[in-house]
Amino acid sequence: MQNIYDCVSPLDFRYYGADPQVFERVQPYLSEAAFIKYQARAERALVLTFFDLGWCPSPLSNEILEACDVVTADEVYEEEKKTGHVVRALVNCIARKVSGEAGRFVHLFATSADITDTASALRFQEFVRDILLPDLLDFQTTLIKLAREHAKTPQIGRTHGQHAEPITFGFSIALYVDRLGGRIQLLEDTRQKLPGQLSGAVGAYNALSLQLPRGAVMFEKIFLSHLGLQPAPGSISSQVVQPEHITDLGYAAHSCFSVLANLADDIRHLHRSEIGEVQEQYSAETVGSSTMPHKLNPKNFENIKGMWKAFAPRITTLLMDQISEHQRDLTNSASQRFLPELFVALDYCIGRLNRAMGELRINKEAMRNNLEVSKEHIVAEPLYILLALQGYGEAYEKVRALARKAREGSRRLIDLASEDADIGPRLKGLKPEHLKILEDPIKYTGQAQERTFAVCDQRESEICQLREYLKEEKEVLSTAKTERFGSMYEQLRALEAGAPAPKGFCPAENRKKVLEAWIEEAKLNKQLTNNIVELKQGVNS
Repeated sequence: MQNIYDCVSPLDFRYYGADPQVFERVQPYLSEAAFIKYQARAERALVLTFFDLGWCPSPLSNEILEACDVVTADEVYEEEKKTGHVVRALVNCIARKVSGEAGRFVHLFATSADITDTASALRFQEFVRDILLPDLLDFQTTLIKLAREHAKTPQIGRTHGQHAEPITFGFSIALYVDRLGGRIQLLEDTRQKLPGQLSGAVGAYNALSLQLPRGAVMFEKIFLSHLGLQPAPGSISSQVVQPEHITDLGYAAHSCFSVLANLADDIRHLHRSEIGEVQEQYSAETVGSSTMPHKLNPKNFENIKGMWKAFAPRITTLLMDQISEHQRDLTNSASQRFLPELFVALDYCIGRLNRAMGELRINKEAMRNNLEVSKEHIVAEPLYILLALQGYGEAYEKVRALARKAREGSRRLIDLASEDADIGPRLKGLKPEHLKILEDPIKYTGQAQERTFAVCDQRESEICQLREYLKEEKEVLSTAKTERFGSMYEQLRALEAGAPAPKGFCPAENRKKVLEAWIEEAKLNKQLTNNIVELKQGVNS
């Protein structure tokens, strides 16, 4: 197939495949070719562990490492036509590139799910770190800028589609800044917890125990450490890794998608002709209708909601994929292959919504006019509250009756209240600032402005911290060193030599804490190197 328009999925011919920028960024992580590369990385880490233990000497291990680096999806799937098994096809392709002596170490002790589940954890971790989270942080930054610009721009709040009480436009955007921040943190937390495994055909380390009858779980931990991963908390699985962790990440993605859809829908409604508070920017060539030349539609925002509608139901499949009978069945094999599409669609929508919000034109005059429409009615709440605070027990019912009378008689509610024999005298005792709100309820925005700035400041600080951490994590994992695992190798050898295992021995650690320790170690080493260089330069001068 040479033409993307021969594809069936809109992701391929309209979104992912048709947008070179999206394709180039996402393909190295979520394409099938990338998945094969990630599986080869898992096979590579296995051989590195063999080498470190002295089981596979460097001439042989180097053969396998080089083969893992060059194996392609094309040759694997050509081999799969014969084997009917994609992981065995990968193993065959690697083995053909090495000597017979080296070939016996390829895939040794592993089952297919050890490789595929570990590869899945690795690629989703790296995709979320390198692509999804940075794009979300960029989008959140766009929203923070918009919220701050309009922190003081009054807007009518709407509940049940009707005018409620005044807020500011910046406040409405700040809510999404905060909601999005929560989803970003959830994505980061669930990404960190994606486990890999090397526990064999039924999860009990049967094959590995033939070589390591006491230290199999430590071997698994070392193997995963080469990839920057951790085993499941209890170092226990069936043939497949515990599914709840990928389910949690998928839920986080779905939940984030829902926040995007909600924001897009709110902005879409503000485009309505009778509201007209915002307007999407268009090029001069943009067409809104094939028959109505005047139309300019909020199509970017409608697209986001439409994409969300297409993917939201898939969370049911995600939950159903937690079920696998006994130690393994294949009922989730086909359905899980569609999971990358969720992340492709989500990231595409983040970029599209970010551009649309960044170019959104805000009509302050329309916001003011819409407030004026309900100005005489929205005074009801502050009026009732102020009367109640003065000790007037029937304040709510009294104001409700006056509000109905004002609507029916086209009178100002505040005028009726001032003329009322019971309420009028009480108004004279109000504070000047409260009287100003009753005279001009557009000022009745509460702490909308303050909360807007507070939320933006808090989330902006978190953005800076997370950006820095993601950068440092990528850097420290790109320079993985076997020396970091020295204590683990010592523990493995001690166990095999007869040292007692600690009670409840489960070697999994908090991944983020482990990486943060590596990051600090790298910083110290860098500082030490710089100090040595400076000393040498001082001596030479």
